[in-house]
Amino acid sequence: MHVVHLTASTLFGGPERQMLGLGRHLPLRFRSTYGSFPEGGRCEPFLAEARAAGFPTFRLSADTPDVPGAIDELARLLRDLSADLLVGHTFKPNVLGRLAARRVGIPVVTVSRGWTWESLKVRVYETIDRVNLRLVDHVVAVSNGQAERVRKCGVPSPRLSVIRNAARLAPFADPDPAFRDRLRGLFPADPLVSHVVLAAGRLSPEKGFDVLVEAAAAVLRQHPTAGFVLFGEGSELAKLETRVADLGLTSRFRMPGHTADLDRFLPWADVAVLPSFTEGLPNVALEASAAGVPVVATAVGGTPEVVSDGETGFLVPSGQPDAIAERVSRLLADEGLRWKLGTAGRERMRREFSFEAQAERYAELFDRLASRVLRRAG
Repeated sequence: MHVVHLTASTLFGGPERQMLGLGRHLPLRFRSTYGSFPEGGRCEPFLAEARAAGFPTFRLSADTPDVPGAIDELARLLRDLSADLLVGHTFKPNVLGRLAARRVGIPVVTVSRGWTWESLKVRVYETIDRVNLRLVDHVVAVSNGQAERVRKCGVPSPRLSVIRNAARLAPFADPDPAFRDRLRGLFPADPLVSHVVLAAGRLSPEKGFDVLVEAAAAVLRQHPTAGFVLFGEGSELAKLETRVADLGLTSRFRMPGHTADLDRFLPWADVAVLPSFTEGLPNVALEASAAGVPVVATAVGGTPEVVSDGETGFLVPSGQPDAIAERVSRLLADEGLRWKLGTAGRERMRREFSFEAQAERYAELFDRLASRVLRRAG
């Protein structure tokens, strides 16, 4: 079976790693091809990674606002590739991909990771996406929390599955000390940083990084030689930089931008923090746990399905910097507790969040959809 995965990638991050991880672990009877809308050329980091992993790729030439041209081009490609099924990731592939796949007569699966509502434009897109979910053949929600949201959109249970994101263990088996040095090197040498608290994600309002800045100020009053690193890019950058400066945290709260090497930095962090107001199933929490790093996260969306409070990390209410600061400070003060929670997190990822188990669930779904097509054809 030939499965085409379609996205509108603008970088190589957590969702893209999930897409490639699935392709690597699907049974041999499945062939995967990865494609993307051009996004002004910003799709290339993802497509390059896919090619490096041995997968065929394509980059569409048409894009919005030329919606008819994009649908025509994608439909031709799906026919030329003899695609058996299309898997859409994010709004544009979900909507335009469905229209193109219908022309070709192949089933469509949409992966629903969550909605952000970060701006008026995004809210309009996400409203259309919610309506579109009712029209595809099947929706995969990445967490039970996201599945509840999808059901509220009118998707019936028979056309909805929960297949959680998976954790990669291999990248964390032999961490490179050079990335420890690079992480510590983000801070002034006097005084030397003693512990690193790491966060990563899109710098947009729903991620709650403004709350993290406030929490950092409280943590640093107790642990003045700790350091905070926030990897990411987005609309909130200037606002966050201003608040960091206003609080006098510039030397201890660093924002070096997006990194494609997050998995190489993570093992050298002492604590990972996710201060989000909303989540699907956060890849950063999965990867931090796989790296053996305890997580302090808000109890929103699918995060409680990843972080077990008091066992692999701590869960706190959203929007409460004091609660985040208290848990982070407790971890920084207790190396034994960090080791205990981090070790338990890694073991949980190995036991419950493997790509092998994820791929098996997807394979069952793909086979079921293909059999329906055959029955209709017969």
